[in-house]
Amino acid sequence: MLSKIRESVWDSKMEWSREERYTRLEDVSEAYISELTKKVSAGPYRQKFHIQPKTGLLNDPNGFSYYNGQYHLFYQWFPLGPVHGVKYWYHVASDNLVDWQDLGIAMAPDTEYDSHGVFSGTGFVENDQLHLFYTGNTRTEDWTRIPFQCHAVMGSDNQIKKDAEPLISDSPIGYTDNFRDPKVIEQVGRYYCIIGAETSDHQGAIAYYVSKDLKDWTYQQAIALKGNIASENQGFMWECPDYFELADQGVLLFSPQGMAPEGDAYHNIYQSGYLIGEPLDFATGEFQVTEAFNELDRGFDFYAPQTMTDPQGRQLLVGWLGLPGVDCVTDAFGWAHCLTIPRELSLQNGQLYQRPVPELAALRGKAVVKEMKLENEALLVKEFSDRTYELKATFKDIKGTRVGLAFRKGAEEATSFYYDLAAKKLVFDRSQSGKSVTDEYGTVRRCAFSEEALEIRLFMDESSVEIFVNDGLEVFTARIYSQSDHNHVQFFADGQASVSATQWEI
Repeated sequence: MLSKIRESVWDSKMEWSREERYTRLEDVSEAYISELTKKVSAGPYRQKFHIQPKTGLLNDPNGFSYYNGQYHLFYQWFPLGPVHGVKYWYHVASDNLVDWQDLGIAMAPDTEYDSHGVFSGTGFVENDQLHLFYTGNTRTEDWTRIPFQCHAVMGSDNQIKKDAEPLISDSPIGYTDNFRDPKVIEQVGRYYCIIGAETSDHQGAIAYYVSKDLKDWTYQQAIALKGNIASENQGFMWECPDYFELADQGVLLFSPQGMAPEGDAYHNIYQSGYLIGEPLDFATGEFQVTEAFNELDRGFDFYAPQTMTDPQGRQLLVGWLGLPGVDCVTDAFGWAHCLTIPRELSLQNGQLYQRPVPELAALRGKAVVKEMKLENEALLVKEFSDRTYELKATFKDIKGTRVGLAFRKGAEEATSFYYDLAAKKLVFDRSQSGKSVTDEYGTVRRCAFSEEALEIRLFMDESSVEIFVNDGLEVFTARIYSQSDHNHVQFFADGQASVSATQWEI
């Protein structure tokens, strides 16, 4: 039981004990949940169009799929406060990727094989059922972790039934107990399950299994990466693996933990990225890599993405708009984190492009259009005054050393995004963005960029921003906790630029 219903549960400075972190929702009083819900609802920074927890902490997206005429999405959830504890799967569904129906708890940690958390996994449609594969997290009395790869089935009534026994018990020889996050893929009449892993010598890896019937699984090996990709900076654990094929090439997504910063890359506590190569040969386990590891998102808050293929053949991605081991400003109000907007993936010139799905245009309200010519100046656009919005800005005829914009600007705050032409880099600066608890990982993010024009498409919610550059060539995602009256947008040029900009109210 939670200690006397902790009156200060939403105090981010308070340490949670192990007992409290592993208290289940059903073991606390209705009064506790009621008070926590009130605190969350009354606090600032609640999102308007992003998926967020009603209380407590959200993390990895799970089971992203299309089934029975709807998009289904689940996420990791600890309901009792803004910390990582015993995890549930929470369920939302949508007809259009914009409006999400709250379907409540999908799976609780209520069996001996998931007693300490229903961890991340995938959704796979077969025989008019949605098959859910996930890691059941368990702990022994001495707190040794034993992972199980489990299975459940959801029917058209959205009711879920877990199997009585796990599909895969423990981890194979050569791996630690960091063995989780199954993703199921079908290839030529066979099913393959890839699993994020840490080897016994503490190297990140992806193991895989094969099955003919989704029930009996046989361990094959770790995926063997081939090609000129040698690096000692590969991390100790590869979480949330994902594999798909686009344009006759294979794409392997994963989230490595333990990578050291290199130049402008890898400055978050953990990273998410991808490899591109020839289609993965599941018979041999070989993946011939043609493009080295590249970050999916250049911002501050992005992790554990998951993809699915929808009926239109689109490869869609949703990520966790957050990171493990990083506190949130909203902790003080009893909740933490959200999910990204859905993105459509394409493969161009050896790089994944990410574009907001077209359906998001349904969010657009009143539009304000502005045309500008900048010459060594900063221009505040008074007509752009919305709090939550979509903004599209195109910079052309660029000359000089720097062009860009500042948003959520006020007397004391501003967040800047610009093209540094001298350094040939994109720069995202949130050093003056308002409240922050993650400055130890830096307040500026950069990446190489050398395009002639700059197009910025920006989605600003109450406490997050997602910036798509040049039709999805680069993406920057971050939480922003600014004052409620700091909402101006300013365009600037150290040199010259023509700017066409439209802001849609959301």
